[in-house]
Amino acid sequence: MAVDTALIWFRRDLRLHDNPVLVDAARAEALLPVYCFDPREYGTADFGGPDSFRYEKTGGHRAQFRRESVTDLRDSLRAAGSDLLVAHGRPETVLPALVSTTDADAVFFQTLPTSEERTTERAVTARLREEGVAVHRLWTHTLVHLADLPTPYTDIDDTFTPFRKRVESSSTARDPLDVPTLPPLPSATSSTKRATFETLPSLSTLGVENPPVDERRSLDFDGGESAGRDRLAAYLWDHDCLRVYKETRNGLLGADYSSKFSPWLNEGCLSPRFVNAEVDRYEAERVANDSTYWLLFELLWRDFFQFQFLKHGNRFFARGGIRNRTDIEWRTDGEAETAFGRWTAGETGVPFVDATMRELNRTGFVSNRGRQNAASFLANNLRVDWRWGAAYFETQLVDYDPCSNYGNWAYIAGVGNDSRDRYFDVVKQAKQYDEQAAYVTHWLPELAALPPETVHEPWRLSPDEQTQYGVELGVDYPRPVVDVEASYEKLR
Repeated sequence: MAVDTALIWFRRDLRLHDNPVLVDAARAEALLPVYCFDPREYGTADFGGPDSFRYEKTGGHRAQFRRESVTDLRDSLRAAGSDLLVAHGRPETVLPALVSTTDADAVFFQTLPTSEERTTERAVTARLREEGVAVHRLWTHTLVHLADLPTPYTDIDDTFTPFRKRVESSSTARDPLDVPTLPPLPSATSSTKRATFETLPSLSTLGVENPPVDERRSLDFDGGESAGRDRLAAYLWDHDCLRVYKETRNGLLGADYSSKFSPWLNEGCLSPRFVNAEVDRYEAERVANDSTYWLLFELLWRDFFQFQFLKHGNRFFARGGIRNRTDIEWRTDGEAETAFGRWTAGETGVPFVDATMRELNRTGFVSNRGRQNAASFLANNLRVDWRWGAAYFETQLVDYDPCSNYGNWAYIAGVGNDSRDRYFDVVKQAKQYDEQAAYVTHWLPELAALPPETVHEPWRLSPDEQTQYGVELGVDYPRPVVDVEASYEKLR
């Protein structure tokens, strides 16, 4: 059906390249691109229920990245002869009003898997259909399209390996789409206040504090499609890092131990299908090996959690998870709050955990190895309600994705996609992946005087050794929040 005037509502698809929503919407005679800073995505939220707790939805790192991404999208649309109307309000209020102003007969947008995102979609859809407006929702953000899965999403395996094997044997990623020629803006927008095209709400308007800036950060995470494509080109082509990705991905320091594409993937500044196509080209022009495969393997992990949340919905946010476990005694008392506070501040007295949390707080990013160990320590050693930790990551991460974040936390806490109990020996992991303590001392300079073989277990230092190295436990660095060795007894 021909469309005279359409709106495209950008969500977590802030790009022009390989954007099926944009391709379909661009067939209209006139098109108004819109982005909404939904106030419900900022400020405080809670899980509800008898074990409810409050947390900040979006912290400064991600809010700043998002603003930069929206700005870059607007610049790209202008360069293509269009523009972006930016609103600060609920989409189910903003979009119907714009439909009325422009006399639009269709609205196009990306559909997303979590219940919160889909609740917003349903509210938008209901309001638009009341106005007789056609609604077009498209699945756009996974490597493998929802329609190309070997089974309906309701029947996919709840364990990753069988899911991966079935997808790899039966499904193929679609080719990325070219950027379409964009139609003009609706004539009615000429009367729209230009301020709506010029001004993005500030972080303070969104109720978010400016993020800290720390020179120790591993990479500058500048938001936007342009920066995302630059990072992809640098990692693959300029620095030629993909050939050794599998060997370096567990690194802890530096820009290139891992791809670090996740912030751009999660805001939709990079298409996973475009990444896949670039990997294919890299394999054809340079090398195809375990490392090049492993990057695609990680993209399938990302897909897996997207489809799992579509399948299981809010069960992922329950304390017992999709396994409905009731045999774990999660702590939510005053002592748990104290332990949680020390964990968030990077003051647990366990250096590998503390270094991870301090890097997270200062930069919004931390390695996968660090995330797993910090999560395991809170959920398994301290037995603090795992959702507290997942919610804290939600606040702090520049690359937060609800499915990957809560899916991985549930997995580590033993309530998610694995029938086995998962925990990490954080001291053993620290010695294996930070043998010379370079990472820990990078973020905990107060321990820099200690010999590398002592850094990961400072609680073992004798009073004389503390005097010798100038590190007094309980003064210069905290004593452990828990007896580390004893805390593993209940897990073995």
